[in-house]
Amino acid sequence: MPKTTTKEEQPENEQNTTLVGWARQSRAGGALKISIHSDAISNCHTYTTADGTAYIPLVISMAALRRVLAGEQSVTTVSQFSEN
Repeated sequence: MPKTTTKEEQPENEQNTTLVGWARQSRAGGALKISIHSDAISNCHTYTTADGTAYIPLVISMAALRRVLAGEQSVTTVSQFSEN
């Protein structure tokens, strides 16, 4: 039997991330509501653009966001990839 190897890929939301908040659809359905925990966001790493403006890079899984918008789940996470 030939030896096969498979690369196990982690879904985006299962990689090394830090939870900073939640995203959900508004009750009226016309907006995406994002709640960020202030202590968690203050511990996130930032990057600075050439003009000196600092930003905090966050991620939301597109697949999970689609499920929220379709009404299949109520919330999804807002996270930051952990620096290694």
